[in-house]
Parts: sequence; structure tokens; C-alpha cells
Amino acid sequence: MAEPEKVPPVSYQQPGAQPHYQPTAQYQQPVAGGPPGQPQFGAAAGMQWMPPVQQAPVGCPRGLEYLTQLDQLIVKQQIELLEVFTGWETNNKYRILNSVGQDVYFAVEDNDCCNRQCCGPARSFNMKVLDNYQQEIISLWRPLKCQACCCWCCLQEMEIRSGGEICGYVEQKWSLWDYKFDLMDAQRNTVLKIRGPCCVIPCCVDVNFQLLALDETTQVGEIIRQFTGCGQECWTDASNFSITFPMDLDVKMKAVVFGATMLLDFMFFEHQNNNN
Repeated sequence: MAEPEKVPPVSYQQPGAQPHYQPTAQYQQPVAGGPPGQPQFGAAAGMQWMPPVQQAPVGCPRGLEYLTQLDQLIVKQQIELLEVFTGWETNNKYRILNSVGQDVYFAVEDNDCCNRQCCGPARSFNMKVLDNYQQEIISLWRPLKCQACCCWCCLQEMEIRSGGEICGYVEQKWSLWDYKFDLMDAQRNTVLKIRGPCCVIPCCVDVNFQLLALDETTQVGEIIRQFTGCGQECWTDASNFSITFPMDLDVKMKAVVFGATMLLDFMFFEHQNNNN
């Protein structure tokens, strides 16, 4: 009797060996994901989904196998007309795409009205990241804390989960001159660091946050808040981001990098109602 074909194990390397990020992923033309005849989340809005991964790596949480093929994510926040015309804060929604414009996930803030209106950008929230079939793949939780970088007790944090298990944490670190964050695994071991500029003001330019290895010198990726034009910047708080990370980074840490992007959005680019 012939022995079954053995699948070689997949190992995730820790970042730091690569001096700089260089995109390498290649994709086919965009096609709708999912089996034929199955309803697709967002199909009515013309969303083209990334094709499903045929075989998930060993130990990969369900739904995160898409990230094994990616070294870049594009995050586009949806413009809410109710916010534009009334200033009434609504739950944020984001499309998460790959480098060729195929939808990978869809993120939705899950929050109550009182929290959104009273606490503004500093509000606590749960955010659900859904796949093509509206199944929750990643969940983000941010506790309520006053945003004051000069006080150590007001530093921001976020917890990232997938399939009910903790993927990791994002913690802001006290710094006198610029903004720093630690990206940690489930055991709170620091894997990556983020360093931002000393002044985070989206004034007609992109805002760059460096994704660094533990030596805080080697750049392995970046999170860029993209300038979207004077009209959108003046009338809405909708943000677009470009995220790059090493291809061989653990998928759980890729989810943590995405969670860090959402924390940066709320901290620096989510306007108060009276500023819209």
C-alpha cells in the first residue's frame, strides 16, 4: 500500500534578516472568490474577492491563510454620508485589499452610539474583520484611555484575536520626541516595533510609520497613511493606508500589524465631530 504524500511543514521566520521591504508577490487577474453558486459578501457593491487559498499552513488560524500569500495590504475606509452632512459619528468600516485590488477582508467597528459621540477618537471599540462569507476572522479590542502621550498611564493599547485565541498585542511606549509602539505575540514577547514621526499632521502629504526589527534600526516594512486629496481630507475623516511587512512573517503577527494600523487611525486621523 502506497504511503500518503507528505506535506512539508511550514515554518515562519522572525523578521530582522531583511534590511528593507521589497514586494515580491505576484497575482492573477482579480476574480471573485468562493465556490460557485455561494452568496458573496459585498458582491452587490462590485467587490472582487481574492481567490481562496487551496491549502492552509499547519497551525494557521482559520481565515488567516490568505495572509501567507501577501506582503502588502491596502486599507480603505468607507466614506459615511451621515458623518459628512451632520457630523454624527458612525461605526467605521474598512475594505482590506491586496496589491492588485482584490478584497481580502472587510472590517466593521462594533460600538454603541453614546461611546462614539461622547468619547470621539479616544473611544473604546471592538472591531470585527470579516471574510467573503461574513465570518469573523480577526477581532480587535481597544480599551478606553485618555489620549495624552505625556502621561505614562494614558498610553494606548490593543488586543488582537483570531478564532478566539490571542494573536498578540499593540502597546504604545512612552517617548518624549516621537511615537513608538511595541508589537507583541500572545506571550507578550516583542516581535516588531513601530516608530512614527514627532508630528503626525496629514497636511497634503503621506504620513509614514516605520515597521522595525527589535534593533530599532532595521526597517522591515511600513505603515503609510496616504494623502487622499484636499476635498476628502477637509470634509471627511476617512483614511487610506498602505501596509507592508515581510512575506515570511507569522500570519498572527501580520494580523497584529493590521491591528496597529487601526489603532493609529483612531489615535491620529479620526477627527472630532466639531472638526469635520
